Amino acid sequence: MRRDLGWWALLAPAFLLMTAFYLAPILQVLAISFTEPTPGLGNYERLLTNPAVQRVIGTTLRICLITTLISLALGYALAYVIALASPRARRWWLLGVLVPLWISVLVRAFAWVTLLRRQGLVNQGLQSLGAIEAPLALVWNETGIVIGMVHYMVPYAVLPILGAMREIDPRVLAAARGLGASRGTVFFRVFLPLSAPGLAAAAMLVFIVTLGFYITPAILGGGKTLMAAEWIKLQILDLVRWGLGAMLASVMVVTILVLLGIFSRVVNLRRLFGAGA
Repeated sequence: MRRDLGWWALLAPAFLLMTAFYLAPILQVLAISFTEPTPGLGNYERLLTNPAVQRVIGTTLRICLITTLISLALGYALAYVIALASPRARRWWLLGVLVPLWISVLVRAFAWVTLLRRQGLVNQGLQSLGAIEAPLALVWNETGIVIGMVHYMVPYAVLPILGAMREIDPRVLAAARGLGASRGTVFFRVFLPLSAPGLAAAAMLVFIVTLGFYITPAILGGGKTLMAAEWIKLQILDLVRWGLGAMLASVMVVTILVLLGIFSRVVNLRRLFGAGA
């Protein structure tokens, strides 16, 4: 009993800080969604009746799903190369993966605008190669948003997948090869299933993070493609519709919590993220 009280005493300051700076604001946002401009469920009814709200939600889910799928494909390929590389090469590969995380998301977004605009390096390069006749619309639309978000999220996909791959015993792969399995069979029947928990963790992490993207869609979308975070900012700061913005913010928080709850039923999150069995 005394030991338990000691642990609670150590956790109490962190719990109070979390309550004051995290839980209390979320509860306040939830309350605003039910009370502004008038008490009731009017704001939540717009989820079913307002085409603008439905369009924003649909756009957000579509972009997040596309970003997640592309990030998983690129992240898995990179993690596979890193896992099989020599220790020295692995350090350089990891450095290359982590360097983008040290660059401001604002700087990266503006860099992509410079690269993808009609007079940018990408269009000029494709035209000089004869691949296209007219510049492609690669920015200020969903394409530009997906490119920028994938660039940001690939490292977040690589790290959980690489962690799962590093736990695979090489002797299992060698045993499969010794039993006559081809390289393709070993990959699809042994390596891929064993690395699936890391792939699932990466999918969850990437999708949840992309739901709240604001700067990258705002810059690369050019205001023409609204995702949820930018729409919430528009409602609260520009149109002063606190209740409507708080409603969508609350829906996003609840959605994330539900996704985490469902995923935790399927996968041991403590073991997956390194907290032990």
